[in-house]
Amino acid sequence: MTIDSAALLPIVTALARGAGEIMLRHFAAPIPTTCKTSRIDIVTAADTEVERYLVGELSRRFPDHHIVGEEGGGQGAAREGAAFQWFVDPIDGTVNFASKLPHFCTSIALTTAEREPLLGVVYDPTRGEMFTALRGGGAWLNGRPIRVTQTAELADAVITSGFPYDKHTNPDNNLREWGAFLTRIRGERRLGSAALDLCYVAAGRLDGYWEKDLKPYDVMAGLLLVREAGGVVTDYAGDPVPQRQEPGRYLASNGRLHAEMAEVLRRVS
Repeated sequence: MTIDSAALLPIVTALARGAGEIMLRHFAAPIPTTCKTSRIDIVTAADTEVERYLVGELSRRFPDHHIVGEEGGGQGAAREGAAFQWFVDPIDGTVNFASKLPHFCTSIALTTAEREPLLGVVYDPTRGEMFTALRGGGAWLNGRPIRVTQTAELADAVITSGFPYDKHTNPDNNLREWGAFLTRIRGERRLGSAALDLCYVAAGRLDGYWEKDLKPYDVMAGLLLVREAGGVVTDYAGDPVPQRQEPGRYLASNGRLHAEMAEVLRRVS
């Protein structure tokens, strides 16, 4: 079964803008939070409202598709037998959002049943930035093509990462990896949104990114953006389909730095 991803792109970008309107309405008011797996892993009413809106619209338009949302899990048609799947992160960067830090987004991706991404949309409503990608069709920011950097040596690179929700209790919490990179690069950043981290690699704002314990809805759209912008995404060991592992370890780069970044991770992971 085939699908015209390009024809769907205007629909999905419109849904992302609708999600952005919901986020900004909540962002302008007090934002109470509740905890999920820990005091760090929080959710807001905006998360659930955005996901309810997106899943409702996708289910109405694509009743035969399976939908995976961060808050609601598997929804829509049953995964078995569904030719296509949607991965929805209603607010990626919820801690930023709840703290009134304007760095968060909504992320929507369409994939095959085998989790091969076909379409990716990431929308940052505070900056009005719409990142889009189509498999084989390039990566775009507000309608303009984007490309990864040409940085060739890790010493000249600016890279980013994040930390898992169980970092207080799990010794495999990314601190070793963070420290290993710190003395080898120009700059290291922790921005708080995996989806935007990947978009920034795609747009040439960052040279690379790595992180562990990510779910497919965190990264599916951003993964496609990096690849369509000329970059490379694998797991730490070089597997080119990290999205099939759950949770997964992701390494994204402009391609030129990939082997060097992977070697740093191999030495400490």
